[in-house]
Amino acid sequence: MKKLVPNHIRNLIPYQSARCIKSSGHVWLNANELPFINDNIYKFNNNLNRYPEPQPKILLQKYSYFLNISPKNILVTRGSDEGIELLLRTFCVSKIDKIMIFPPTYDMYEVSANIFGIDVIKINSLSNFQLNIAEIQNNLSYVKIIYLCNPNNPTGNLISKKDIYSILNILNGKILLVIDEAYIEFSESSSMAKELYKYSNLVILRTLSKAFGLAGLRCGFILAGTKIIKYLKKVIAPYPIAIPVSDIVSEALSTKNIMFMRNNINKIISYKLWCMNKLKKFLFVEKVFLSSTNFILIKCYSSEKIFKYLEENGIIVRNQSHKLHLKNCLRISIGKKNECDQLINLLSMVEEKHN
Repeated sequence: MKKLVPNHIRNLIPYQSARCIKSSGHVWLNANELPFINDNIYKFNNNLNRYPEPQPKILLQKYSYFLNISPKNILVTRGSDEGIELLLRTFCVSKIDKIMIFPPTYDMYEVSANIFGIDVIKINSLSNFQLNIAEIQNNLSYVKIIYLCNPNNPTGNLISKKDIYSILNILNGKILLVIDEAYIEFSESSSMAKELYKYSNLVILRTLSKAFGLAGLRCGFILAGTKIIKYLKKVIAPYPIAIPVSDIVSEALSTKNIMFMRNNINKIISYKLWCMNKLKKFLFVEKVFLSSTNFILIKCYSSEKIFKYLEENGIIVRNQSHKLHLKNCLRISIGKKNECDQLINLLSMVEEKHN
């Protein structure tokens, strides 16, 4: 890891927040906090006048238990988007280092790199949305981080585990492989989390925005070896997770609420399969792609017309036509059963007009 981390980060003395200073004291006069509590505001927490823990221990313990990995291998972030950016800020030097991505994929890898002046090497996915291993191997000069979304957004497919292992072996610990598992709860057996102890350069991004239904809280996680976590802690903001966020997430990670989450996943998968079967029967739909997520990618003969028609009738989907291999493709998130019914009923009217 020392070779991967730039000198200015390796030698950085991180900001020491007041909550980082270990003390058994009970009178806190070290953080310029206001000592008064407004009971009219603090209905759910009576300690919001105090700064939160930089990495909330209870939250870490509960997520550690959920994943069955050590808390030492987890960093809590403000959504996985902060994780993407934090890795760039920690490991990459502007105008020198590069990242690698595999279009079509999640846009924020490239957007974040552009913000920091880091060049992006794009290795286009194959037509089946799998990786071009030979091209990856031939374009690794100056690459510090490879971002791989699995399952991939917006295509919904899983990346071959055999290819992931091939990349890890090619990199030989010299380049970070960051696997964004934002949708992994919809296909848990495909997670690479258990391989963290085997590969020192493997990093995994997770979020509570998807399967847990907590997008508004902005809570995510970086899973990595302890050396990587140590450097990330130098760079991350002193107090990234607000106390109410930590409290709600800790409750969401209780046994009862994890069961609730898994039940919701089963519902979404059931609705998804129902929608896919219906969509396949429409003549204006050219293809319905396999999905290991909570969304469906479809290819239409005229996606722009379908997109506008749905929008005019109050249903908003995502037009992906501008992306590689995705001309005339729409991405449709799976909603509640009645929302799925509305979608199919509307598209049935298109089918009638088409006939």
